[in-house]
Amino acid sequence: MTSEELLQRVRKIEIKTHGLSRNIFAGEYHSQFKGRGMAFSEVREYQPGDDVRSIDWNVTARMNRPYIKVYEEERELTVMLLVDVSGSRNFGTQSQMKRDTMAEVAATLAFSTIENNDKVGVIFFSDQVEKFIPPKKGKSHVLHIIRELLSFEPEHHGTNINAALEFLTNAQKRRCTAFLISDLIGNPTLTLPSREGKRSNSVSPIVIAARKHDLNAIQIYDRRDAEMPNVGLLKVKDPETGARVWTDTSLKSVRDAYAKAWNDKQAALETMYSKTGMNHVSMRTDEDYVKKLMQLFHN
Repeated sequence: MTSEELLQRVRKIEIKTHGLSRNIFAGEYHSQFKGRGMAFSEVREYQPGDDVRSIDWNVTARMNRPYIKVYEEERELTVMLLVDVSGSRNFGTQSQMKRDTMAEVAATLAFSTIENNDKVGVIFFSDQVEKFIPPKKGKSHVLHIIRELLSFEPEHHGTNINAALEFLTNAQKRRCTAFLISDLIGNPTLTLPSREGKRSNSVSPIVIAARKHDLNAIQIYDRRDAEMPNVGLLKVKDPETGARVWTDTSLKSVRDAYAKAWNDKQAALETMYSKTGMNHVSMRTDEDYVKKLMQLFHN
């Protein structure tokens, strides 16, 4: 892609996503995410009607009467976008590739962030963290993010979502709102692998990240990720490992096994969402991502 072509694409995606964020998402973003971070302010005596979950039991024990913690909204929010740049994003059989939809969704969220005078940063990840753009404010910063979304090429092609989540936890000390934008082919794991035959006692990075931050998952996939067409003998390639294999798609058993593998993976994701309390939405590349993002905000 030449510099001129890149600038044209940046301008095109800016016009489309900036308009969406200003006219459609700004209010939803503000009501759903703005002020969700709460900072401790003081303690005061309990009054009838106060939420008992806010009771400070240490102070209550010392004073022999109930006290509650008082919080105030953190007016400035930080949004982190975790964008999957693994090899599987370079796939699309419908209107566009997954990487294009990911870029548009990320750009829309970035513009929604600066419309509310908040900071936005990006973590590009494959099987390792490829690039980190620290959170900042301003339109020029968002345009820089869009250029990277469109042009960045990773050094590696695999997927390790846990590595990205661990980096988020270490890099972002204060609570933030984070959006994991990925096809989620490399599922984050709730449990870490055992060592020397013993079960690991370590907590998975996604559990830690979901406890510390407001973590939201946006799964972007292609129709053919979920179902295999009947097109006869087909040579397919794994975009992350490079492995190639011939597949007879005319066999119903092959197509059924492919669909089952997808459904099993989605069921595992639903279990993960339930156990971590993550908000989530799943969208195909040929679906209207505006409606899907609105669904995520309403959730």
